[in-house]
Amino acid sequence: MFTLDMNTLTSEQRAMVELWEAHLEAEFETKSASASCGTMTKEPYVNHIPTLTGGVGWKQLEHFYDKYFIPHMPADVETELISRTVGQNRIVDEFVFRCTHTVQMDWLLPGVPPTGRRLELVLIVIISFEEGKMSEEHIHWDQASALVQAGLLDPETLPVSGAEAAHKMLDRNSVPSNQLIKRTIADELL
Repeated sequence: MFTLDMNTLTSEQRAMVELWEAHLEAEFETKSASASCGTMTKEPYVNHIPTLTGGVGWKQLEHFYDKYFIPHMPADVETELISRTVGQNRIVDEFVFRCTHTVQMDWLLPGVPPTGRRLELVLIVIISFEEGKMSEEHIHWDQASALVQAGLLDPETLPVSGAEAAHKMLDRNSVPSNQLIKRTIADELL
């Protein structure tokens, strides 16, 4: 697991990390939409890129967090931080998100009822800061991988991977490279 040495950061960077950690705590531990939005500017913007979910502005975002994000998180959610880059006004986190799809998660799989399947996804989050608050949050993941793991895409007929992507992120030797290419091309060096 990745550990960031806070002593290498400026006081401004430490404040950004602490605010981001407070935001995550509000979302995943205390489960408070208002506390989560309290870490943000007056006109924040959150976009889960693959599903275009989130919101613009406090009112829409607090509603989204309160109705569609926080209460629609399975009880067994786990996150494992892989890396964190802290810049002048931005943090980039790379982590593995795990859960069992036991509740409808419209932010991740809009309109898909619970499948009971285990999901393991690599997420990249880019958080921007203005005047000591979070101003933007862009969350990226491989939606094809989510759909494969939910049983909605067939990985045998499409060039997509499932949980293997997260496994390889955690251990580069856990899954051989180039398996999707090898389906159609014979190359001993791959």
